Amino acid sequence: MCNCHDHDNDSKISRRQALVGGAAIGVATAASVAGGNAQAQEADPYAPPAKPALPPSDMKIDPARAALVVTDPQNDFLSPDGVTWGVVGASVTRNNTVANIDSLFKAAKAAGITVAVSPHYYYPTDKGWRFEGALEKLMHKIGMFDRKDALSLEGFEGSGADFLEQYKKYINDGKTIVTSPHKLYGPEHNDLALQLRKNGVDQIILAGMSANLCTESHMRELLEQGFEVAVVSDATAAAMLPEGDGYLAALTNFRYMANAVWTTDEVVSMLA
Repeated sequence: MCNCHDHDNDSKISRRQALVGGAAIGVATAASVAGGNAQAQEADPYAPPAKPALPPSDMKIDPARAALVVTDPQNDFLSPDGVTWGVVGASVTRNNTVANIDSLFKAAKAAGITVAVSPHYYYPTDKGWRFEGALEKLMHKIGMFDRKDALSLEGFEGSGADFLEQYKKYINDGKTIVTSPHKLYGPEHNDLALQLRKNGVDQIILAGMSANLCTESHMRELLEQGFEVAVVSDATAAAMLPEGDGYLAALTNFRYMANAVWTTDEVVSMLA
């Protein structure tokens, strides 16, 4: 006579053993990967893993449906006079971020692909918010990305909210899409996705500031919207605070989620 109870227990034990066995294999694999990467990571914590565990990218740029999207190419992030330079300057300098974004703009314009900029602006009415996250509080306190008015450019030229001077020849050429501002980190509340889709874009080369905030948030939302997204790892940077290294945090998520993670030189070569 069948002892269903015993068979059920055997089944449960079998599943449990399988899970434990799978976990053990996972731990062993992770340990092996970590060991293989240890030397490279010790020399450079930002270096790509020597033995990646994730599948390689198969993304290829199609100029007919590709766009360069740059988040927050503004003085407050990228100029030594910007209000965040004290915490982002080392990362910007290390990555050569300013020059790399310039190279991307130049290559994209030469290739004739769509170029879009997603800026961050705060108007006086935004100071009336009744609750804020930690960085929102800080940004409002230090006057980051402040503008006098939504419809006026009074005081905008050369301000922290203004674009870096060397990028203006690309952004102000009458062809670059300058979206409505995003207020927190992602593009959910501006018109970036609309502008890209109206231009037949479904591939994005993503760069700009700041890596673990606006750039990563744009990556996440655009992926959710069905775009194919490549992040340019050395055309971004982030703050380094006691709370953590924002650039290192972002790199992990770029590698986990983006369709590709490229360098500026790789993108320039692809667009040539």
